Amino acid sequence: MSPVPVRVTRLPHGEGLPLPAYATAEAAGMDLLAATPGPLQIPPGGRALVPTGLAIALPPDHELQIRPRSGLALRHGITIPNTPGTIDADYRGEIQVILLNTGAEAFTVERGMRIAQAVLAPVLRAVWHEVTSLDDTARGSGGFGSTGSGRG
Repeated sequence: MSPVPVRVTRLPHGEGLPLPAYATAEAAGMDLLAATPGPLQIPPGGRALVPTGLAIALPPDHELQIRPRSGLALRHGITIPNTPGTIDADYRGEIQVILLNTGAEAFTVERGMRIAQAVLAPVLRAVWHEVTSLDDTARGSGGFGSTGSGRG
């Protein structure tokens, strides 16, 4: 699959920071960096909106999914509460990331720190067709832990 061109504008507070990049040839996500003017502390249980200093124009029928970084989650309890976050193709504002500190200690976000992963994904459009009944399946209406419980 060939790369998809994405237009990007670096905002003034993002100057000097590298653009998102894939860490390896087979990586699915690109690192997003914090474009904070200085350290930003997130207390335990606290949230912060962290700027990236970037605005983008995605091609039609694409989204940019914003996901937590596994290392921050494991080591510090830092996650993204609305994961995956979605940047729509028609959004032209700054990409910002909501970080949530689920850890027991305050966490400091430093300028240039890798704060999230961005994954470019195609978007399919649904067309709803209302019907009076649905076809039967082995699972049926079982949900929330029903698979593997011995029930259908």
